[in-house]
Amino acid sequence: MKTERTRAVVLRRTNYGEADRIVQLLTPLGRRSVMARGVRKEKSKLAGGIELFAVSDVVLGQGKGDLGILTSARLVQFYRHILEDYDRIQFGYEALKLVARASELVDEPEWYEVATQVLMALDAASVDLRLTQTWFYVHYADLLGHALGLQYDVNGEKLQPGISYRYDVGEKGLRQAENGVLTSDHIKLLRLIATKPLDKLAQIGGISEVIDECLLLAREHAAIS
Repeated sequence: MKTERTRAVVLRRTNYGEADRIVQLLTPLGRRSVMARGVRKEKSKLAGGIELFAVSDVVLGQGKGDLGILTSARLVQFYRHILEDYDRIQFGYEALKLVARASELVDEPEWYEVATQVLMALDAASVDLRLTQTWFYVHYADLLGHALGLQYDVNGEKLQPGISYRYDVGEKGLRQAENGVLTSDHIKLLRLIATKPLDKLAQIGGISEVIDECLLLAREHAAIS
């Protein structure tokens, strides 16, 4: 029987029958749906390897149709500090839910990197939650084919220092506005967020004055109500 060994993040677990679960996994190879047989039994060796907010080493066997069989699961990294903060827990659930839904539409290996970067940042109390949220929404929209334009405004004019902008929801881009709250400092941070890994951005200081507006823009652009 053909098998596949890979790292994985659990997106969703659904009880099936008396003791099984159908598990949605995110891997560097793409999304996988597997049956975890007997995982709800007290002495199951699989149960500890399919925790939420964790990275696991899994072995997947071939099943019927698109549903594989989870034959082995070992916890590699459990981000337990997420569970110590209510806001981080809630955003962790939200991010995994959004990725689960989006990866059904666009099954890209990059979703795994997005998920693991977010989990690592949520686990570190030193990383501003707003930065993690902004980074996620920007990359979420990008992978869905809606990259945020940070070089030109909605009229095709190059973004200029000293000019204020606002986010145009209808055009999904920046528009010059005399009363706009987005400045060159906001745009500079957003450009870093769009191009750098989250673990590198966590080392940047002095973002507190601009991060709230960046987060609002990122949520609007990702169409998160």
